[in-house]
Amino acid sequence: MPKNDQTNYGKIDAQVVKGKEIWESNNCMGCHTILGEGAYYAPELTKVIDRRGDAYVKAVLMSKEPWQPRGRKMVAYAMSDEEAEAVIAYFKWIGKIDLNGFDRIVSPLAKDKQ
Repeated sequence: MPKNDQTNYGKIDAQVVKGKEIWESNNCMGCHTILGEGAYYAPELTKVIDRRGDAYVKAVLMSKEPWQPRGRKMVAYAMSDEEAEAVIAYFKWIGKIDLNGFDRIVSPLAKDKQ
């Protein structure tokens, strides 16, 4: 790693990796963005833990019913406690990446709501 690494690389552990794998295997970027990449159907999630907190995110991930905030429906993933905790670990890790001054809300849709 370069000396000026801003990726928070040293904090990646097995749970973060598992959360990333869950993120990818469920195609979360098909609806959400993270670090500006992905779709704009649903909220940007780079700093979701800062905005919503662990409990809210966990409730969404573990919900057995489709989550429908503001009329947009999210698939009911009904994740286990272990899976939800892994995704939260991934969100916490990515949320700590130094964005080098870029706006923490990168979705134009999310900016409209500020």
